[in-house]
Amino acid sequence: MKYSWFLDRTSLVTLCLSAALMSSLALDAAAFEGVVSTETVETEPNYSPFVGRSYPDQVLFGDLHFHTEISFDAGLIGTSLNIHDAFRVARGERITSNTGQPVQLIRPLDFLAITEHAEMLGLATAIRTSHPNLLADDWGRRIHDGFTEGQEARMAAFAEIIEMATVRGIDPTGGLGLDGDIWLDIVETVDQYNDPGTFTALSGFEWTFTPKGDNLHRVIIFGDGADKTSQTRPLSFFEAPDPEMLWDYLADYETTIGGNAIAVPHNGNMSNGLMFNKNKFDGSPMDAEYAAKRIRWEPMHEVTQIKGDEETHPMLSPDDEFAGFERWDVSNLGGTSAKTPEMLKYEYTRSAMKVGLEIERDIGVNPYKFGLYGTTDSHTALPTTREDNYFGKYQHTEPSATRHNREVIPAENPALRILTAQESASGLTAVWARENTRDEVYGAISRKEAYATTGSRIRVRVFGGWQFKETDLRAPDFVSNGYQNGVPMGSDLINAPEGAAPRFLIHALRDPDGANLDRVQIIKGWIDDTGKTFERIYDVAVSDGREIGEDGRARQPVGSTVDIENATFNNSIGAAGLEAYWQDPEFDPSQNAFYYVRVIEIPKPRWTTYDAAFYDIPLPDSVPPEIQDRAYTSPIWYTAE
Repeated sequence: MKYSWFLDRTSLVTLCLSAALMSSLALDAAAFEGVVSTETVETEPNYSPFVGRSYPDQVLFGDLHFHTEISFDAGLIGTSLNIHDAFRVARGERITSNTGQPVQLIRPLDFLAITEHAEMLGLATAIRTSHPNLLADDWGRRIHDGFTEGQEARMAAFAEIIEMATVRGIDPTGGLGLDGDIWLDIVETVDQYNDPGTFTALSGFEWTFTPKGDNLHRVIIFGDGADKTSQTRPLSFFEAPDPEMLWDYLADYETTIGGNAIAVPHNGNMSNGLMFNKNKFDGSPMDAEYAAKRIRWEPMHEVTQIKGDEETHPMLSPDDEFAGFERWDVSNLGGTSAKTPEMLKYEYTRSAMKVGLEIERDIGVNPYKFGLYGTTDSHTALPTTREDNYFGKYQHTEPSATRHNREVIPAENPALRILTAQESASGLTAVWARENTRDEVYGAISRKEAYATTGSRIRVRVFGGWQFKETDLRAPDFVSNGYQNGVPMGSDLINAPEGAAPRFLIHALRDPDGANLDRVQIIKGWIDDTGKTFERIYDVAVSDGREIGEDGRARQPVGSTVDIENATFNNSIGAAGLEAYWQDPEFDPSQNAFYYVRVIEIPKPRWTTYDAAFYDIPLPDSVPPEIQDRAYTSPIWYTAE
């Protein structure tokens, strides 16, 4: 019996919610000031109010961190699916997985970026094809033979590669010329699958810097086609062992080739305090020039993926009952160094945004004024994110009755190991765009009108402004009013009228094939006149008639319909959609602040619970049996004048 949970029907609720989405989130009539229309606006009056409409009116879902058999840590450990397979499954086709199982998404993705590791690009292909350059080298011959002599020799060879690259910083393939035309093949293949209006394909790569096992990886996303991306090459950390060198590479690409690209940090939770600290990589204090370069080239942050969710941590947010979500918090990425409490402040998204406010107060520039999105970081060429259709993120963690207790992060100290059961099914990127084209998808990302989900296709839209009214929530021109009289997620809220406080309009809809919504929250962070930072959570919309108290919280849980033994749940609790109008009751116009929206689903079975029911195996004790998937919007920022 094969493991696939593909649903092959469209339910009535899907149709109803799609209609609701169209009416409440998309049907609007005026222009978005921040997006230039490509349409000609007539000088004569038009009967249709939609002529010349130019603001983003549709939400698209995709994956922006993705590996196939080309990447060394995919192809060398069993991944056989290639770029063509990746695009086929992302576009909705049924394919066969790396372990021979049928797999299909419940719905296609709207966009996909191929981001193979820049380091050792071509090594996996060279071993598979017995490249003569590899065989002519003593080290290369030994590694090649190790990968063909059985599992024990294979894993020993892989461990040697990882140790050389990540611990000692040595490029084991330097000078062997193994990459050849692989990069050209990648960018040309990406262009083949780019279908404007239907599906967007993006090029990129991963800069995989891991000093002493601490994760400082960045994913580079290009906004261009092969006519420009073919004129560059992926930059590895062997060539550029400092983030500033990566930013210089991006600047050179922009000025020399005329292209567009950004770098996106991920998994600060495994950096052991390095990702979002107050210093440069060399340990010297951050200055305004450095901070400006960082936010210029790193406007987004990947907040959720397989290696844990990094919105916040219970030790950083003790009043947040949802803070302990999908944590990987025992070590760095290499499993070589234990986590200590003082590192956490500089690893998690919410605290990083507060650190950014502190830095801004000191030097005048906020380096962490970023937007948020989510990805799979799949190393199988399979972008599955649903709990009920989870195909792992490595070949050896694809569905099987024995996958729960396999090592994902090995470590000499057993307390620092990460097991397959702890993998997160996360995540997805959602963007608000006018159409499904490369320019629109990349444009939404670069201007931060994007958000993260932990796997569900939750729809959420937020606008902040000074003059909104509660009646604006139900107006037929909800979106056009939001753009005309406020700003969307990822933007700055400025020019505060005297005596006014920020007001927010929020619409959220459940995944039409998923769980109802528990609640909608606004997370506020701010800094006072003494330089001390704070955070506060406000429940702004809750389901099932619960009341929000004077403290701004609905402390009563939504409940659970999960049948753990059978891995089922139902939508008899929660709400299909929630909306909220909220005005900050404690606004101080002299204090810089950020606001982002968190939308939380009702409980449903975690992927490990689906496994237990499907294979009739015990539940793993390292993770909970239930999960409440969620969405995080990019913040709206307020800066005092």
